[in-house]
This record gives sequence, structure tokens and C-alpha cells, in this order.
Amino acid sequence: MTRVAILQSNYIPWRGYFDLIRKVDHFVIYDTVQFTRRDWRNRNRISTSAGSIWLTIPVESTGKYHQTINETRVADHTWADTHLRSLKHAFGRAPNFKSWLGPRLDDWYAQVRDEPLLSAINRSLISNVMSELGIKTTLHNAQDLPKCDGRNEQLLEICKALGATTYLSGAAALGYLDVGLFQSFGISVEWMAYPTYPIYTQASGENDPAVSILDTLAYLPPDRVF
Repeated sequence: MTRVAILQSNYIPWRGYFDLIRKVDHFVIYDTVQFTRRDWRNRNRISTSAGSIWLTIPVESTGKYHQTINETRVADHTWADTHLRSLKHAFGRAPNFKSWLGPRLDDWYAQVRDEPLLSAINRSLISNVMSELGIKTTLHNAQDLPKCDGRNEQLLEICKALGATTYLSGAAALGYLDVGLFQSFGISVEWMAYPTYPIYTQASGENDPAVSILDTLAYLPPDRVF
């Protein structure tokens, strides 16, 4: 049995993204599709004492309406230092920050500070978080796998290339995924169901679950994230 999941490249995604990754053998960062503006590709939210804020990687997008995620380049390389300062300010008093998360963030952001490509930045940060969570799933970039025309056909080709017997899909694909096509090639389709995750009180006194995994790790140890 080989389980595969495919999701678009996201910047420091929420814990549900990692929950899906840990449920499969192979996870594909789908970076060959069009970059979408004002989306999760280059930004995410963290909690602060004044409420949630966005951390956004500035990218070159003017006139590049059809560029793919893996073609998208960083526009201002001071972003990493800016984000790191914001994270330290937001989480300085969080229980896990000084002793654990803070030093790791220094290292993780140093690794991507000079990286010109958005998808490479996202992969590096995703991989580092996976290691801390003990997730052994094999990571792939879609650009390194077979390509073909058609939304369903492309996903199917990736699954076939990785020897999938089960494709675990996010609910966003409910409206277009051709389950019968996958089944005709001996690949069953399952839908990811996100549970109610352990709660924690953020600096604002709220509990907003739809924030970056870095927010969660500032307050919960890795073995209590899911």
C-alpha cells in the first residue's frame, strides 16, 4: 500500500497541512500550477497580542499573470529578517519560544534568506518543520515528476509515477476530482478530514486554529500538535 498526497506550495502552512503529510508515504509540493495572488503560496498568519497579522514574502508578480509557483521569484530579500523579527516579537513570551522554537527559527530563516525562488523557500521550511514533528514522509516537487495536460490527468500521472495505491485528497478537490478515473487505474481516493486539534491560548487570549504551524509550535510541544 502506497499513499500519496499532492498540495500546492504554501508558506509556513497551518498544522492541518502537516497532518495530511504525515498520513501518506509520498507528499508532492504542487509547484507547477499557476501562482495565485493574495493566497497561501507566499503568506500566512500568526497571532499577536493585538490579534492576527499576515507575514508575506514579497514576490515579482507585475505583468507575470501566468507564472507558475516554481517560477515565482522573491522581490525583496530583506523579507526573512523582517519575518524573523515579527515572529520573535509575537512569540517572545510563548512557552516554547526561548528554549526551543526561537533558536530553530534563526537557523531555518538563515537557510532561506538568500534563496530567490518562492517554492524552494517553502520546501525548506516545510522540511524543517517535518523533522521537528518526526514526520518521515518523502517530499517531492511536482516539477521533478511526469507532466501532462488536464487537471485530473496530471494528478493521476504523479500518483502513477510514485506507485500510489491510494490518493489522499484535500476537500477543495471535491468539485473537480474524477474519482472514477483514478479507480480505473487501481488507485483508490480518500478525502482528508481535519479533526478538532488540541487548543491553546494565544497572546491575544483567543484560539484561532487557522494560523501558521509556527504559531502552534510556539505554544505546544511537537507531540501535542495533532
